Amino acid sequence: MKIATWNVNSLTVRLPQVLDWLAANPVDALCLQELKLSDDKFPLQALEAAGYQSAVFGQKTYNGVAILSRSPARNVVKNIVGFTDEQSRVIAATLDMPGGELRLVNGYFVNGQSPGSDKFAYKMKWLDGLRAWLQQELAAHPNLVLVGDFNITADDRDTFDPEGLRETIHHTTEERAHFKALVKLGLTDAFRMFEQPEKSYSWWDYREFAFRRNRGMRIDYILVSDALKPKVASCTIDKQPRKNERPSDHVPVVVELDSL
Repeated sequence: MKIATWNVNSLTVRLPQVLDWLAANPVDALCLQELKLSDDKFPLQALEAAGYQSAVFGQKTYNGVAILSRSPARNVVKNIVGFTDEQSRVIAATLDMPGGELRLVNGYFVNGQSPGSDKFAYKMKWLDGLRAWLQQELAAHPNLVLVGDFNITADDRDTFDPEGLRETIHHTTEERAHFKALVKLGLTDAFRMFEQPEKSYSWWDYREFAFRRNRGMRIDYILVSDALKPKVASCTIDKQPRKNERPSDHVPVVVELDSL
């Protein structure tokens, strides 16, 4: 059983790449972020033809998240319960997988712009709301996976310049404390369960040949609940799509789980 996450930075632009990737990587579920389109513009038919059903929470021009799955999504929740938000940033659904139910939560975390800004304050409140809601979700759904673009580097290994970028956005003590607080709920970073190559990143700026120079950050994560941790067989970053013409600045992260 494979689950993937990918910030596509506009599904309108990247749909052919998503379809090509799914054809080459037939995962059971793919979570997308930054759709940048409204629900009525979502390519349901094209994805159905590829074998995937879609639970969608879109937004014109900005944000937007979706869960593509081979099995129907049920008990779909949009945005953080108990946190008022005008942005389309979170979608959760229950999937019936081999061996049992899986609760899949897909988030496009707030960027935050810069420490001390209004957007950073919004990020802190949003993360507080997310943690409170996830605590309830984990209590109700032991088999839970949280994926998405976190817009946080968990630690210094996850950034190309830990000293030069220290306490800048994605690297602040406050953001990393929130990441640790999510983990303390009973979640594990699946990627770090395995020995990984040094300087493993999932995002690279479009500017200054950042991808070619591997000046990136790992800000796309898959966190698994304690109940699922023994079933994690692998977790990898697929850098190949970043070599496409007109690529997203993010690449897919994939976790493989044994049957529930």
